[in-house]
Amino acid sequence: MAAKAAVGATVRAVSKKRLTPQRAPLVLTSAAVSKVKALLKEKPDMLGLKVGVRTRGCNGLSYTLDYATEKGKFDEEVVQDGVKVFIDSKAQLTLLGTEMDYVESKLTSEFIFNNPNIKGTCGCGESFNV
Repeated sequence: MAAKAAVGATVRAVSKKRLTPQRAPLVLTSAAVSKVKALLKEKPDMLGLKVGVRTRGCNGLSYTLDYATEKGKFDEEVVQDGVKVFIDSKAQLTLLGTEMDYVESKLTSEFIFNNPNIKGTCGCGESFNV
């Protein structure tokens, strides 16, 4: 005698698959793409840039940028307009949906991360918390 199922289940064929929108891990502006291309042109043996976070500053976390010779086992790879940016596994959740920009002024030139996940920043803008 077969046991009676506690809960029933039904299968239906769906003609239109609903896609759940996913946020890109990182989006680069055209200025950032140009700067990354220029940096990598000077270092032809490098595969791309690697973005990470580390504990630092008065608000907790700070971004790190380094050259990458290879993709780490758990790194997220972002390829945009011919440049590769690798996101360290520890930084993936904090960077989700972030725009990476490059800004030059008379006094500074730097990459800017416009991150919707940030809850607070320090006064100097170098560290943040999520």
